[in-house]
Amino acid sequence: MTNNVNVLAPFGPRIAKLKIPKNLINKINKEIDKIVDNQNLSKRFDYSKELVGQVSQELQLPKVFINKYLKNFLHKATKSYVEKSTNKKITKFNIKNVWVVRQFENEYNPIHYHDGHISGVGYLKVPKSLNEDKRTHKHNLKTHGTIDFIHGSRNFLNKSIYNHMPKVGDMILFPNYLMHTAYPFQSGDERRSFSFNATIDEKIANVFKHE
Repeated sequence: MTNNVNVLAPFGPRIAKLKIPKNLINKINKEIDKIVDNQNLSKRFDYSKELVGQVSQELQLPKVFINKYLKNFLHKATKSYVEKSTNKKITKFNIKNVWVVRQFENEYNPIHYHDGHISGVGYLKVPKSLNEDKRTHKHNLKTHGTIDFIHGSRNFLNKSIYNHMPKVGDMILFPNYLMHTAYPFQSGDERRSFSFNATIDEKIANVFKHE
């Protein structure tokens, strides 16, 4: 009878993992490079005052760019994520903000959460030596430059932390309240990612009113 045991996940927030098309990665990187190379644009799209990251630069993507290249992709991904998690189809999808994080050596993002209903992070550039650190002997702890998602406390059958080693093209969707942090790393190259927050149908997201 033990062969018939099914492992379920009825508790805790669900996350989704998917891949970003290469042509979209190239478009976003090209847009950000254009902003970075222009001092006026860098000041105009500076988003660091709204965020907690201890990083070199955080830049908003222009709304025209988001609507033209990103909105449809994020909408479809979110729709699939919510439907597979709740068996409900969203009819509303509103992007609140999209920004790019440029992270370099010894920089980090402290534990935090987002606003909206659905959030996501996608990776645009990742150093080849991201997880290397010659100054530590604890090679079993591969956390340099990674992201941790945190929920609840460590207990029997509950690890409470999900660690992800980013690769270019990786994208993770998660509920806005899910705590997470990005660790520092030792590399001269840039770790570049973009994040977004979006709202969906209130009747689906606000379970307190409709259960």
